Amino acid sequence: VAPEDPSRKVDGDTIIFSHVQERSSAVYQCNASNEYGYLLANAFVNVLAEPPRILTPANKLYQVIADSPALLDCTYFGSPKPEIEWFKGVKGSILRGSEYVFHDNGTLEIPVAQKDSTGTYTCVARNELGKTQNEVQLEVKDPTMIIKQPEYKVIQRYSQVSFECIIKHDSTLLPTVIWLKDNNELPDDERFLVGKDNLTIMNVTDKDDGTYTCIVNTTLDSVSASAVLTVVGKNILKIYARPNPPFDLELTGQLERSVELSWIPGDENNSPITNFVIEYEDGLHEPGVWHYQTEVPGTQTTVQLKLSPYVNYSFRVIAVNEIGRSQPSEPSEQYLTKSASPDENPSNVQGIGSEPDNLVITWESLKGFQSNGPGLQYKVSWRQKDVDDEWTSVIVANVSKYIVSGTPTFVPYEIKVQALNDLGYAPEPSEVIGHSGEDLPMVAPGNVQVHVINSTLAKVHWDPVPLKTVRGHLQGYKVYYWKVQSLSRRNRRHVEKKILTFRGNKTFGMLPGLEPYSSYKLNVRVVNGKGEGPASPDKVFKTPEGVPSSPSFLKITNPTLDSLTLEWGSPTYPNGVLTSYILKFQPINNTHELGPLVEIRIPANESSLILKNLNYSTRYKFYFNAQTSVGSGSQITEEAVTIMDEAGILRPAVGVGKVQPFYPRIRNLTTAAAETYANISWEYEGPDHANFYVEYGVAGSKEDWKKEIVNGSRSFFVLKGLTPGTAYKVRVGAEGLSGFRSSEDVFETGPAMASRQVDIATQGWFIGLMCAVALLILILLIVCFIRRNKGGKYPVKEKEDAHADPEIQPMKEDDGTFGEYSDAEDHKPLKKGSRTPSDRTVKKEDSDDSLVDYGEGVNGQFNEDGSFIGQYSGKKEKEPAEGNESSEAPSPVNAMNSFV
Repeated sequence: VAPEDPSRKVDGDTIIFSHVQERSSAVYQCNASNEYGYLLANAFVNVLAEPPRILTPANKLYQVIADSPALLDCTYFGSPKPEIEWFKGVKGSILRGSEYVFHDNGTLEIPVAQKDSTGTYTCVARNELGKTQNEVQLEVKDPTMIIKQPEYKVIQRYSQVSFECIIKHDSTLLPTVIWLKDNNELPDDERFLVGKDNLTIMNVTDKDDGTYTCIVNTTLDSVSASAVLTVVGKNILKIYARPNPPFDLELTGQLERSVELSWIPGDENNSPITNFVIEYEDGLHEPGVWHYQTEVPGTQTTVQLKLSPYVNYSFRVIAVNEIGRSQPSEPSEQYLTKSASPDENPSNVQGIGSEPDNLVITWESLKGFQSNGPGLQYKVSWRQKDVDDEWTSVIVANVSKYIVSGTPTFVPYEIKVQALNDLGYAPEPSEVIGHSGEDLPMVAPGNVQVHVINSTLAKVHWDPVPLKTVRGHLQGYKVYYWKVQSLSRRNRRHVEKKILTFRGNKTFGMLPGLEPYSSYKLNVRVVNGKGEGPASPDKVFKTPEGVPSSPSFLKITNPTLDSLTLEWGSPTYPNGVLTSYILKFQPINNTHELGPLVEIRIPANESSLILKNLNYSTRYKFYFNAQTSVGSGSQITEEAVTIMDEAGILRPAVGVGKVQPFYPRIRNLTTAAAETYANISWEYEGPDHANFYVEYGVAGSKEDWKKEIVNGSRSFFVLKGLTPGTAYKVRVGAEGLSGFRSSEDVFETGPAMASRQVDIATQGWFIGLMCAVALLILILLIVCFIRRNKGGKYPVKEKEDAHADPEIQPMKEDDGTFGEYSDAEDHKPLKKGSRTPSDRTVKKEDSDDSLVDYGEGVNGQFNEDGSFIGQYSGKKEKEPAEGNESSEAPSPVNAMNSFV
């Protein structure tokens, strides 16, 4: 009897082994006996105990085409059954994931091999008795492609035709090209010439009609392309047209997510059909709207179509040839697919707050056929990021936005939106990160420093603000800067602030276009999606001196025999403290040759100079510019001529020996430049009716001069369309006078301003309106004055006749005195009462009917026809006027009364 062993158990006529070990190997005997005898039966148990062995040859090479599956074998043996693991490379990590399939027989499958799948793969087999490994090699090759396929040909009989078949293949594979006609070998005919990448048929006959196929084979793949050859007679006219529509559409093999569609092609109308286009209509969600589904080659009349749930499909087919597209076929029968839970979730999920205390979650809703069933809804979920919070969820329908209120300002949230319908939920959606609403930044940048680089450029530095205080997406920093005053002129002007924006988390920026020798202020602000934060304290900086602009004008006057007087204006932009003016001049002879150059330095406080000891009747060219401590500025040029002697006889110039004639000239060329235009003016001496032109160009440029014609004989012109901040050269000439033009002048347009406000006082319409108003007021004043002093008979005359004032007598014809309003004592000195006294009272001894009674005071006023109203109301005495008004000018009535 065998000893007891816990790994064995006898159950009736059966022995059961558990946890079999190697020691369990033995011959086991069964003894069956009774009173009549016994029987014996033997059984041999051999327990296998083998360490793993890999039967696949080492370093076996596998080759596959890219985008096709790769199967790497690892045939093994061992007892107990070994466990298999795969590694890429000798020391790579273990392969896991959905991109690999591990078979029970040890084979590793890569469903879609890519170029980067190439390499060494290691198979490891292990059990309790040991382990072993084996390496195999995988090479992924580029697919073979026909990059230029044979094309459909229509060839006349007895001509020549050629089909191209240009291929592209992996450089390690050797392709072979085979041509077939109607899926058979080419005829054994010397007219068929097979080249490296083409097939040529000589002397084409009717029997050459058919389909020619180019097949490219390698050891790993095969591709093919076909084309139809149609042979026509020279005298046979064929009509080519679009194909007729397909017909007899039939749906078969209906499944939940697919169906097979078949059809019969219509007549191709002498042009082979190249492809069929399949379209579908969703009668449940978008009836009457046809959508593109797929297309197949023209040789195919059936197609397996992928379907979506909960769509009522109808299909139609369109045939296409080289002429065009056929009319659509009649629609197929309808096929309603079963409902299912959504396959996809909404796209473009975003979380952006519109207010500091909310989070607006938006998404793109699913289209009707994407719902996969009735009752489409959305489960919107959110929770604050980096905080151990549970998801908060709501279910909404027929919307694409949900607003979460009461959120902290600008904190990140994890967001997801999941689709669901009456049949269930879509797959778990991916999470996106959003932020609650932004608020204005809390603090200003600190430690603002300005480094002045030169007279027109400065660099500003600042410390970044803490990100927590930005309270939003940091968009950048804005630098506000403005000119306070010019250090040379000390005159303030309207502040025009300029703004420069520096994107991102920059901590410095450049400030271009500054004016030299000026005082500036600036501040810096941080910007987020909500707006700007507080400004940093204003920082004052000053730009150093620069070179000045050209003098504002140069005039040459008072020419004599040997002297000229020069007058000039200081530069419009001194750009510093002027130290002196530099005058250079030289004579010009009648052949326009320049003589020796003379230079004079003039103190900065001078504005005129008399040049003496010049040659008479000689033309001189002058160059004039200002200087600061930095250097010389732009120069202005002018020409002038000393006069002839008193007798009008030209003296010969020294060293020349001949009389120099007097030429016409254009002098005193002046420019006044603004930002985009310049006013050009000049003085002309010479024949009348000269036609002038202005030439200009960019200073220092080699480009041709631009020419503008001046209308009429004006001595000024406005150049428009200039570039701000650019130096220009300009000169003026006269048509018809060869080589006759002014000297050149150089000016610079003003710098472009970051922001400008339109000055209404400089607008043409406003000036015109003010002139019209002023003219109207002047006309009204003149009319009133004339009406008030108008002569002729008034009702006053009749009243005076009735009063019979002895002082008033009619004019006699012989003595020329006035018949009306004549003083009887014309030949006497004027009485004191003839003028209004200084106390503005009318004395009794004066004439009771003076014009003061009729025209002054409350009761003295004119009617519309110039007569007086109310002067005979019985009120003759005037109230005394204020004593302090005696210095006022007498009224027109008083003035008239003084001379009556």
